[in-house]
Amino acid sequence: MSSKTTSASTLLRTRVGAGAGRVGMVELFFDLVFVFAVTQLSHALLDDLTWRSTLQVGLLLLGVWWVWIYTSWVTNWLDPERVPVRTCLFVLMLAGLVMSASIPQAFGDKGLVFASAYVFMQIGRTLFFLWAVRRERIAMVRNFQRILVWFCVSAVFWIAGALAKGDARLTFWTIALLIEFLSPSVYFWVPGLGRSSIADWDVDGGHMAERCALFIIIALGESLLLSGATFAKAPWSTEVWVAFLATFVSTVAMWWLYFDKGEHAGARRISNASDPGRHARIAYTYLHLPIVAGIIVSAVADELVIVHPHHATDAGIAAIIGGPALYLVGVAGFKWVSNDRTLPPLSHLVGLALLLLLMFPAYAHLLSAVALYALVCVVLLLVAAWEHLSHRQKT
Repeated sequence: MSSKTTSASTLLRTRVGAGAGRVGMVELFFDLVFVFAVTQLSHALLDDLTWRSTLQVGLLLLGVWWVWIYTSWVTNWLDPERVPVRTCLFVLMLAGLVMSASIPQAFGDKGLVFASAYVFMQIGRTLFFLWAVRRERIAMVRNFQRILVWFCVSAVFWIAGALAKGDARLTFWTIALLIEFLSPSVYFWVPGLGRSSIADWDVDGGHMAERCALFIIIALGESLLLSGATFAKAPWSTEVWVAFLATFVSTVAMWWLYFDKGEHAGARRISNASDPGRHARIAYTYLHLPIVAGIIVSAVADELVIVHPHHATDAGIAAIIGGPALYLVGVAGFKWVSNDRTLPPLSHLVGLALLLLLMFPAYAHLLSAVALYALVCVVLLLVAAWEHLSHRQKT
């Protein structure tokens, strides 16, 4: 997009002047809906910690993330301080609350509610954008016409899945998400309309980086709230205190791993990139998903270890180790592409190897739940300290 200033005739953001690209208060207000969504996902997984439930919650997480990240792309172009854009966000908030409320029964009797709210948000937001940019450059209009076609195709599978039951619903919704996740990689190619280009995705890099960082804060905050609420209701034995302190330190370590160096490097990279759209697609649209998934699974592990510090089931062990592992995979990938590294950070790879090694004594049930969690916490602290000290030595 060109760096022209906004006027009464355009709903686009200005790209010049003080405060350009700043995340607005209405965007933060919109994000509060996703505090609820993240909480619902955590509780849904905690209520049924089976492989089937994990697959279902994982699919719902993909949907929640896809709604949020696409809205972030749209508000990267449109000015949320303009009344029409702000009104659109409020409508999306209402639909988002309905979608979030239906998450626990999305694979039960509220499947049609979830799918309808999701489709409404994706297609409705895209139609609004097309109206908002109807007088702007044709490449921007064509880009979202193609996106609309892809969303209409996936909507067929969302609604078909909602009308089906059991495995059929899971299959239809998986196809719908595959269509949507594939679409950016093929540049939204549509017969007769051609395909988009990276130049069409000229996002404000600083705004995109800040929006995703705020989502990570939301997810980490939800983790703290869940562990605090669980601790408040638990009997305060020595083991419970140790578990609670370990969950807090673990969350702080996760914050440190993302915000100490990675978030700043990512923001600098995308802000200075000649093709910010490519970086936004890889580093933020895709690689932030395992980061958020890791936080949600870790939040489940937090509650499990506080409530049951003496023993962890096999599913509980998977959550205790798997949550931090997912998080490290996502953060390592994000730092890899944000710093033009030959390999992901060595500290993160070592951390993943140590988590893998912990699986052997864990599944042999040689460790209590709180002991296993404490060792996982030590691994996260080791990775955070290693990376911090390595950066200090370079400066």
